[in-house]
Amino acid sequence: MSEEEKTEEEQKAFVERGRVLFCAPCEFLLGAASLSQLPPPDATEVAFAGRSNVGKSSLLNALTGRNGLARTSNTPGRTQQLNFFFLGERQKQGLYVVDLPGYGYAKVSKKLVKDWVKLMRDYLRGRPNLRRVFVLVDGRHGLKESDRELMSMLDETAVSYQIVLTKCDKVKPSDQQKLISNTQKAIAKNVAAHPKVLITSAVKGYGLDELRGVIADLA
Repeated sequence: MSEEEKTEEEQKAFVERGRVLFCAPCEFLLGAASLSQLPPPDATEVAFAGRSNVGKSSLLNALTGRNGLARTSNTPGRTQQLNFFFLGERQKQGLYVVDLPGYGYAKVSKKLVKDWVKLMRDYLRGRPNLRRVFVLVDGRHGLKESDRELMSMLDETAVSYQIVLTKCDKVKPSDQQKLISNTQKAIAKNVAAHPKVLITSAVKGYGLDELRGVIADLA
């Protein structure tokens, strides 16, 4: 059922599921640099990916309401491992939230890029509990070549992913619907892409309720 087809009551319930989930405890578990360090696939998992400085850490902090959960930095490429968080109570239902290494930063070494690609491929192929990767794209700039390369990798590994436009408080309201429409057209032929594009602002807080609801439904 699309967002447009939801009744008012269904939409309220959708938002409430997201609110309840993200009110639960959220803790950092570990940073993994190889598959051998990953936690067991014993809970639903969602991951966040995006170009360096796209605002991943800011969005994760805003979603959970915890300013220090994910470290933010003005230095692109700071996150160079798979950072695992657990949202919920381990004895009850919860999910893994994974902050993936930033990509697309021109000044990193070729070896680092090669290591990143290998780690990502191994991770995507080896996590049966991974329900969706949220690919964060700066709303001011739209899809870049490095975003398309990641999308091709996700298509190849048959991992469901959804585009989340970030920093959209810096996009004129009159341009936002065009931005969403253009992005949806751009991903229409990508076989693993979810057709609905989400739009968010970690600063202003809009779009967060919907994103929380989407994640809650996956969990």
